[in-house]
Amino acid sequence: MVTEDDVRRIALELPETAERPMHGTPAFYVKARWFARIREEGDVLVLPVASEEHKRELVAAEPGTFFTLPHYDGYAAVLVRFGAVDAEELAELLTDAWRLRAPRRVLAAFDA
Repeated sequence: MVTEDDVRRIALELPETAERPMHGTPAFYVKARWFARIREEGDVLVLPVASEEHKRELVAAEPGTFFTLPHYDGYAAVLVRFGAVDAEELAELLTDAWRLRAPRRVLAAFDA
């Protein structure tokens, strides 16, 4: 099971990333755009995804890992249970979310 410290360590290893609170919980930003937030429960991560369709596919394929709540209806964001992912999968999920939100210049430098 991953922890808040794992989320923080992996997220802050990504270029031009900072931690700031969002709704009273830790959130991670690339420049001014959030790409991950730890929910109030402390063991659930909110991540943006490419589309609502992609969110539905993740939830349908792995409901033990991914889920959503009515609050997120209409948003391309998925919730991830800490207990259902390991550090390697967490790094992949955070990097994918970071890529969705990173400015082109930052993304180009990262890919170079």
